[in-house]
Amino acid sequence: MKPIIFYFNILFLVISACSNKYTPAEPPNIIWLVSEDNSPFLGCYGDSFAVTPNLDKMAAEGVRYTHAYANTPVCAPARSTLITGCYASSLGTQHMRSQYSLPENIRFFPQILRENGYYCTNNAKEDYNTQWKGVDIWDESSREASYLNRPDGKPFFHVQNFNITHESKIHKWEEPLKHDPKKVKLPPYHPDTPEMRHDWAQYYDKVTAMDEQIGKFLKKLEDEGLAENTIVFYYADHGGVLARSKRFVYETGTHVPFIIRFPEKYRKLAPGKPGSVSDRLVSFVDFAPTVLSLAGIKPPDYMQGKAFLKKYKTKHKDYIFMYRGRMDERYDMSRAVRSQQYRYIRNYMPDRIYGQHLNYLWRAPSVRSWEKAYLNGKCNEIQSMFWRTKPPEELYNTSLDPWEVNNLADNPGYKKVLESMRNACNEYILNIYDSGFIPEPQLSEITKETAIADFTRTNNYPLPEILDLANIASMQNPENITVFLDKLNDPNQIIRYWAIYGLKLLEKQCEKCIVAVQKALSDPSDMVKMTAAEILCYSPDTRDGVKVLREELKNKNDLVKLWAVNIITNLPQDIRILFKDDISALLKDSDPESRVYYLRAARYLEEIYNKTVKLE
Repeated sequence: MKPIIFYFNILFLVISACSNKYTPAEPPNIIWLVSEDNSPFLGCYGDSFAVTPNLDKMAAEGVRYTHAYANTPVCAPARSTLITGCYASSLGTQHMRSQYSLPENIRFFPQILRENGYYCTNNAKEDYNTQWKGVDIWDESSREASYLNRPDGKPFFHVQNFNITHESKIHKWEEPLKHDPKKVKLPPYHPDTPEMRHDWAQYYDKVTAMDEQIGKFLKKLEDEGLAENTIVFYYADHGGVLARSKRFVYETGTHVPFIIRFPEKYRKLAPGKPGSVSDRLVSFVDFAPTVLSLAGIKPPDYMQGKAFLKKYKTKHKDYIFMYRGRMDERYDMSRAVRSQQYRYIRNYMPDRIYGQHLNYLWRAPSVRSWEKAYLNGKCNEIQSMFWRTKPPEELYNTSLDPWEVNNLADNPGYKKVLESMRNACNEYILNIYDSGFIPEPQLSEITKETAIADFTRTNNYPLPEILDLANIASMQNPENITVFLDKLNDPNQIIRYWAIYGLKLLEKQCEKCIVAVQKALSDPSDMVKMTAAEILCYSPDTRDGVKVLREELKNKNDLVKLWAVNIITNLPQDIRILFKDDISALLKDSDPESRVYYLRAARYLEEIYNKTVKLE
């Protein structure tokens, strides 16, 4: 019997050694190198205008992902997703610079790493878009934070941020430039202005500078003797940076460069050989569970992302999902789905133009030149789209149309693709309990009592009914007016909001609805009242609508005031001028540099009054 047992044990060891399930005896160190606001403008991604030798070398030594995406095209909500492994739109943290609380069971993944023996450091951005102060996330988090301070024998996880490519770096005109503005290949939606060419060239200079910084960091890691024990991720926190990229759920706003370098010691954890390319669809919601998986830790069940590297690697996805909420002082709402070939976008506020004025975005000379060119009639049809209202649905064959300018949503030849991706979008919204259908002023009140992700899983949030109504509303079909009128009597204020918004989108066709709209001015919900007021501001008798909006400008909730200012900004010039004194009163004694969003929006309204700026 002994020889049989001996050979059986040998056979078992051989089978185990050949198994695909590989757990390293020594947990790897893991580093995230994170640049800000840049799409894959790198040589290794085929961009011949880019000068990025260090990242090109890293790609040659590692695995380059061709389909990696931020789930939202702006930093703070993106980092909320990265740190939790959950969609920000599920947590209620999808609006820029919000501070809403999380459910008690949701944890930041570095906490889990630390509990499993890792030393975790962050240098230095803490931009998680939620209440977290007092939570012990990192061993160190500062501009001096370093993995070198770890105790002997501990593996580490380190985040190093590089902000040289941030949007702010094109706000100030620089000369001379390394990249020649004359050689810039402009996207078809950007007009050919000197400012546009200069901002693009200056931005490429910043990408080169970022590459140099990352090269120095990687050299330092080698000099420290740590490269052979460390898996290194490089990615950008979202796309960017010129207008119609950052903040927009297009390829230019969500597609990011993503490279992982595995040292020889951990090569079996890699999805391919050095210099290989992966076309697997991955997004930020997957990053936290993947890091845990690389460390041999099972991702917690609450994480909505899925690991794409061992030990807990999952199957390939058919789709990845994206979301857009409030961007600084401007409200908008979109959801997007990306497959290997196509992008689908659902616009829930199609009455708002793409190019809503944003204080921060307008600091770039390029966007101001674009606006000027449009107002002077110097933009072609594609370039003019940015300054117009949106279709309810967009569909792009991104493989053939990388700049996503040819909307195929109404093309009969793509009907099956449209329906498939529309269904996928709806399923995603329902599966994650998407909180975006709660208007933010109401959301801010709810979170005083409970975490949004807890509220959305109660009977107070009948999401299937809300989603169905919001989808109907966004399609702007007059045949649905009776549906909206009926839902105005629903006991749920979220449903009543989408009903009145549906009427608002049909304001030119619902003259017979005025009585119901007038009644809605007395609704307990500020959101229903304001939307009813907006409708009445387009009617022959604007008095009641103007009165209600004036009252809401004095609301104690800053987000109600912000919503009201957004409505007023989008009214026709002859109506919004009626609020001139109200806006002056709102701004009286306020700090001119205040970053409070309703004040930013109000200052732009004041500019409109003073300069009679008109974008209709």
